[in-house]
Amino acid sequence: MAGRVPGGTLSEWERKQTQLRASVVEEDTEEWQEDPDFTGLERVGGVDLSYTKGDDTTACASLVVLSFPALEVLYEDYQMVAVNAPYVSGFLAFREVPFLVEAVQRLQQKEPRLKPQVLLVDGNGLLHHRGFGVACHLGVLTDLPCIGVAKNLLQVDGLVKDELHREQIRSLQKEGDTFPLMGTSGRVLGMALRSCSNSSKPLYISVGHKVCLETAVHLVKSCCKYRIPEPIRQADIRSREYIRKQLCSPLEVISPGPESREEEAELDD
Repeated sequence: MAGRVPGGTLSEWERKQTQLRASVVEEDTEEWQEDPDFTGLERVGGVDLSYTKGDDTTACASLVVLSFPALEVLYEDYQMVAVNAPYVSGFLAFREVPFLVEAVQRLQQKEPRLKPQVLLVDGNGLLHHRGFGVACHLGVLTDLPCIGVAKNLLQVDGLVKDELHREQIRSLQKEGDTFPLMGTSGRVLGMALRSCSNSSKPLYISVGHKVCLETAVHLVKSCCKYRIPEPIRQADIRSREYIRKQLCSPLEVISPGPESREEEAELDD
């Protein structure tokens, strides 16, 4: 549901982003982050919103928690939700984050011992029009370390998918290779990562909250069996299956991740 909202609402959303942006912590805050092997990290969460086909107002909000480093599912939560806020470029969080916050709150009520120590978020963090993407928004509201993991480059601060960018992608020869995403402001907004040997398409990693970029990239790489890190991959797979069961139809489900959202954002901008 790409749409327009009253100018007053957008102004209020911008004020809210600015207010919350001041609370973002761009450095490591947890003991487990100090060890290259992440000793002490036992639970990694992933979140996702999957939409039903032909209806972008009905979605499944999902949260999964995986063990680390084994990456086995310990907890899963699904909730069909009515998405009322329209999609507006740069303001995706106001459409989706409330449902993800509720999922974290349900977990804390039902299985507090399984609370994730970090969340991987299907979207961007500091790599954002105003430096406050979905991963930052969710991190500040839940007070959990969060990492933004996007499948497509959000073109902000002079970052563009030009020939230079394509050449940088070709330079990612092996699993774990990276290059920094530096905007015209001179600020490194994130990192492109080749997460697995079987896919030359990079992931775009950015800080969400309570984690530095180096740690974020290292952890995402440690969570990848395939191109997409396992917490996000499992949240997506399982939410799609949940929708299929709810609708009793194997085809009526889509899951627009960062790639489709950000392509839409680029057209809007």
